[in-house]
Amino acid sequence: MNIMNNVDFVNTVMVVAAEEPQGPEFGKSSPLGLLVILLLLVGTAFLIWSMSRQLKKLPESFDTEHPEADQAFDEGTDPSGPVTSTDAPVGDQDPTSSAGTDERRPADT
Repeated sequence: MNIMNNVDFVNTVMVVAAEEPQGPEFGKSSPLGLLVILLLLVGTAFLIWSMSRQLKKLPESFDTEHPEADQAFDEGTDPSGPVTSTDAPVGDQDPTSSAGTDERRPADT
């Protein structure tokens, strides 16, 4: 039964595809379509122009001759030390302990 439905569907599509389009407005477009296309072209040109200006601002290479500043920044973002097995999980902390026991260093910027 399913095969018959597929055959009927294919026959219907073939008949519809073989018919010539009709109507007085077929094949005509309005000036509004041209306006939309022109606006899209202008917007695309503006985006290309803007991106080329941004790309010209980039350095030739991102390799630094003196990476000390980057390394100092990276060291400041790490926690104070590795987690050991003696550290209690976050959920098992004593609620009476003070909240100011965070020993992490701020990043040197």
